[in-house]
Amino acid sequence: MAETPGQRLVLAFDFGVRRIGVAVGNELLGSATALDPLMARDGMPDWNVIGRLIKEWQPDVFVVGLPLNMDDTESEMSLRARKFGKRLHGRFGKPLEMFDERGTTRAAKTIAREEGHRGNYREHGVDGIAAELILTGWFEQQAGVARLEMPGPRQ
Repeated sequence: MAETPGQRLVLAFDFGVRRIGVAVGNELLGSATALDPLMARDGMPDWNVIGRLIKEWQPDVFVVGLPLNMDDTESEMSLRARKFGKRLHGRFGKPLEMFDERGTTRAAKTIAREEGHRGNYREHGVDGIAAELILTGWFEQQAGVARLEMPGPRQ
């Protein structure tokens, strides 16, 4: 594990009340890969599953998407995402960063449609893609790259 900025392994989360998207990435490479989403019950994940995920990947830092309103105010989901992030940090002791995720779900749905998704997002969510976009955006922010628009289709 590297704790030096620029060399860290990062685990990112797209908080949701039914599913929590997860992506893992290497800060040095700026790469992000979606993992299987975590099931949640009213926003509460199985912390044992998260523990196994953390043991497997051994991240240096957590990034949790913060769903702000377009006017920069916080919503009920913002408060719930912050609470999830605080619990994640408290349980596993890794540094936590919240990241403005506005537009990621819309961009994730666009990417999914371009990859052949049929539009049943309740059955087949885009949580992993959204987490991947959150992490990619966070990497860009760390590198000082301006976020002009959400990334296009994945390679």
